[in-house]
Amino acid sequence: MSVLSRLLRRSDDGAELVVDVLKRRDLAAIQAIEQVSYPKPWTPNVFLSEIELSRRGERHYLVAHRGSELVGYGGLMFVVGDAHVTNLACAPAHQRTGVATRLLAELAWQAIERDCGALTLEVRTSNVGAQALYRSFGFAPVGVRQRYYENVEDAIVMWCHDVADAPFRDRLRELCPEAARG
Repeated sequence: MSVLSRLLRRSDDGAELVVDVLKRRDLAAIQAIEQVSYPKPWTPNVFLSEIELSRRGERHYLVAHRGSELVGYGGLMFVVGDAHVTNLACAPAHQRTGVATRLLAELAWQAIERDCGALTLEVRTSNVGAQALYRSFGFAPVGVRQRYYENVEDAIVMWCHDVADAPFRDRLRELCPEAARG
């Protein structure tokens, strides 16, 4: 079965979703998801650079597996007391199954553990599903970057403030108990 066929066919084996830190061995599976998720996907070298920046504490990347299948990934960049979601993507067959919610919750907990005060990201204006996910976490639109994506589509800039405060931590626990921390 081709990589694309596996990405488009959902496994119903009931395997638990396991989240772990991105490793070099995950790059081929991530590239496959990148290819079907983005018109201009990041190259393997970009991800290798991000892994190196993770080792230095400047980034944090996670992958999600169901059984042996990598079904999603996401990352953070730490910038002056805040965290920026660099990307969040799931294999098409695993979209709207809780994978992105779990990844975003895990990333948010990482931002809290790193003493970040806020989370920020950009999202395509056409990606209403992702916007709804981000709103459920407390992100709010604050602006638009015109022609941000491939110099064609606008990006909505969203922020979520006060992520270290109890109400946000409670929201994370409610949205994704599997990722909950103390």
